[in-house]
Amino acid sequence: MDQVMGVFRQVGARGMGAPLVILMLLAMIVLPLPAFLLDLFFTFNIALSLVVLLVTVYALRPLDFAMFPSMLLVATLLRLALNVASTRIVLLEGHNGGDAAGKVIEAFGEFVIGGNYAVGLVVFAILVIINFVVVTKGAGRVSEVSARFTLDAMPGKQMAIDADLNSGLIDQEEARTRREEISSEADFYGAMDGASKFVRGDAIAGILILVINIIGGLAIGMGQHDLDFGTAVRNYALLTIGDGLVAQLPSLLLSTSAAIIVTRVSSAEDLGSQVSTQLLDNPRALAITAAILVMLGLIPGMPNLVFLLLGGGIAGLAYMIAKRKQEGQAEPALAGAVAATATATAAGAPGHDLVPADDSGEMRELTWQDVQPVDVIGLEVGYRLIPLVDRDQGGQLMNRIKGVRKKLSQELGFLVQSVHIRDNLDLSPNAYRITLNGVPVGEAEVFVDRDMAINPGRVFGELKGTPTTDPAFGLDAVWIDAAQRDQAQTMGYTVVDASTVVATHMSELLHSHAHELLGHDEVQQLLDNLAESAPKLVEDLVPKLLPLAVVLRVLQNLLQEGVPIRDMRTIAETLAEQATKSQDAGTLTASVRVALSRSIVQQVIGPIGEIPVIVLEPGLERLLQQTLANAGEDGAGVEPGMLEQLQTAMQETARQQEISGQESVLLVAAAIRPWMAKFARHSVPGLRVLSYNEIPDNRQIKVISTIGRNSKEP
Repeated sequence: MDQVMGVFRQVGARGMGAPLVILMLLAMIVLPLPAFLLDLFFTFNIALSLVVLLVTVYALRPLDFAMFPSMLLVATLLRLALNVASTRIVLLEGHNGGDAAGKVIEAFGEFVIGGNYAVGLVVFAILVIINFVVVTKGAGRVSEVSARFTLDAMPGKQMAIDADLNSGLIDQEEARTRREEISSEADFYGAMDGASKFVRGDAIAGILILVINIIGGLAIGMGQHDLDFGTAVRNYALLTIGDGLVAQLPSLLLSTSAAIIVTRVSSAEDLGSQVSTQLLDNPRALAITAAILVMLGLIPGMPNLVFLLLGGGIAGLAYMIAKRKQEGQAEPALAGAVAATATATAAGAPGHDLVPADDSGEMRELTWQDVQPVDVIGLEVGYRLIPLVDRDQGGQLMNRIKGVRKKLSQELGFLVQSVHIRDNLDLSPNAYRITLNGVPVGEAEVFVDRDMAINPGRVFGELKGTPTTDPAFGLDAVWIDAAQRDQAQTMGYTVVDASTVVATHMSELLHSHAHELLGHDEVQQLLDNLAESAPKLVEDLVPKLLPLAVVLRVLQNLLQEGVPIRDMRTIAETLAEQATKSQDAGTLTASVRVALSRSIVQQVIGPIGEIPVIVLEPGLERLLQQTLANAGEDGAGVEPGMLEQLQTAMQETARQQEISGQESVLLVAAAIRPWMAKFARHSVPGLRVLSYNEIPDNRQIKVISTIGRNSKEP
């Protein structure tokens, strides 16, 4: 007994809910219920349907009520069990008439339909038609289509999540949450597609139960209780119709709930708020409606009072909404005028002093405070893009840029500076410009109210919209309306909003110009952080062995070649070891690369043991070594014809590697690696250049192509 009680305590009150409901359903089907309990269960069924309907109305999105399909099944089974229980009591006690089957059934039979079973049959038939033909059939069709489109759109949504994750807009946890939400959404609509069949079956069962009860009641009343036909019809028909109406009312409420939840669009508002903001937010539509009603009310023979009253009420509502919108627009306009005046004053607009003055109005001397420093990272936007950066208008670009900085800082190994955002009236209204140290490095146009559908290389169909190019990766794209988002994802496009486009573009530019973001202050901060765990190493390195400027140059070289500087301990130890042999930044960079070879190869090729590489023909490699040894690292002595052939061969080989889905890695001698890396960076973006001594001992190489000196083909 103690063990049983312990199990009950572990399960808890909430865990007993489902078993108790099942027991209650079995009891209603098997055991005869008194009329009072039947009234109680019928009332509970109506209350449950109302609760489900209201929860559906106030849900912000379908997944907020994800258990709706299961609730629909339980409510349907409850209603069918009540039909069985009420059928038993109607057939057993129906000859007594009145409240033999309970007060609820009597009330619906007498009060709702006025005691007229013919009227009751018509009302019941109309309710069944509304429920079965209109609401349930429409909801089932919407569920079926939504389930299909949701499943078709899953690959596009997954690609959009991967794009946001790669650009640093979201972290791994949020990406996992979004993927789970997509899976839950597909499961929900699939379950709703099946659950709608329960409601349709319930409507059919209601019709059959009504017919069976009337026929059975007539047979029992006339055969067993010697009632005449009229009395039997009155008693059993009224009770049966009352029972059917009591069951159909909750069924109609649940069907309406199912229709509402599958036709809802996820938003930050419930259904009532959406109606007030979308249906009643246009005073022009209300005013035209009021005018039509008033015109109808003036026609002789029409119910003039009703039309005029309703038309006048709608006209008053339209006037109130229009007045409220005008007042709401006046306040931002006034604030904008004040801000414009302040800006004009600061810019030296006509009518204001052009010479700086102090608070007393006296002219003051210029100071160094009046010289504004150049922004390390800047973002300039046209006036139509201001809502993207204004949090009061729902702009998300600030948060996206913060996510980009966080991701880049973690990847590169140093804190990326803040982004200074300002508007620029010289730009076109939808344009933005990204600057580094005051110099533009990227510029494009986006549309605040539209989404960009990016073609990742394989899509199924074309979209209507404005053709464009993704500014971050140069892929073909189309600007589409937000309503086309699901369609585009179903066709295989990666769909992102304007904020994501700007943030991804900035992420790519900052990553490729990372070496320009690193300065003396950042290097000193890196050394200070390292000094907390390795104080002696930092003390011996700077400035005893190397000046800070040389360390800065080595770190910039690494970043320029795409090597993160997260492992500052290894970098500092290598510099301290090699500083006694050379003070040249290029030589030190090569030594650091060898020390970081494991992480470099891991970053370039991944964990595979055999690395597919491209090599130079031995004669070409010796010739380049001799030329660079005589001409220096700038490669000024290399023949232009040979450079052209080398570039063509490298580009063709890289293209073949891309088609085969493999990384392009060029393996060369250590002496020419810096020059080849610089040459590839400008000629063949994406081709990584490694030296032989940068291959770790636990990796093998596999030569897949050889570039010859006198051939344009690899």
